[in-house]
Amino acid sequence: MTLFRTVLLTNGLVLALCGGAAQAQQNTQGAPASRAASKPSMTLQMPALPDPVRVTLNPATTALLVLDYVEPICNSQPKCKAQMLPAMTPFMAQARKAGLTVAYGTRDQNMSKWLPEVAPAPGDIKIVNTAQDRFYNTDLDKALKAKGITTIIMVGWKVSGSVAYTSVGATVRDYTVVIPVDTTTATTDYETVIGFYQILNQGNGNLTNQPLKPKAPTLSRTDMITFK
Repeated sequence: MTLFRTVLLTNGLVLALCGGAAQAQQNTQGAPASRAASKPSMTLQMPALPDPVRVTLNPATTALLVLDYVEPICNSQPKCKAQMLPAMTPFMAQARKAGLTVAYGTRDQNMSKWLPEVAPAPGDIKIVNTAQDRFYNTDLDKALKAKGITTIIMVGWKVSGSVAYTSVGATVRDYTVVIPVDTTTATTDYETVIGFYQILNQGNGNLTNQPLKPKAPTLSRTDMITFK
């Protein structure tokens, strides 16, 4: 998972804020502001993320949950169609061939605007959501448990938003969650790392990325997921 292993952040914004605060102090107290602005920049290093792991899943108890693979979002987010969709398209075919339950969640205005490569089929679960957590105030949990689902593969836009919050909603309801890292991302590398770290660091977390830790999230990849 080399792409997400390290992100360095310079504190130009911090300097700007410090400079602004110092300027305000100078204006009110007559003190010089140049010393604050001349401090060296500081570098912060994000925690390293574990590599994705191989998992084998039971199709009868596994659902694929697709979040916001819709035209209004993906047309404005180049990474959605350039990175996520090429990984998701063959994986969707693999999931359907294996007979997985497939569920979709998006806002009402986007429900008819799914990308055609991964659009719902007759009989799929559709959830209209009003929050980023697709379990919040919806029938998603009821629909999945009615089919005997215990494991959810979660894909979609974006890792630091709907995917992160829905993964928390899933684990607190006792689902085991699998996130294929090539099927979700965010606008910036920083935001992407934050999203994956947030997923692994939730209540019943999995910071070592133990494969299929019960009722917890696991980071995998589409070519590392098999059904049996």
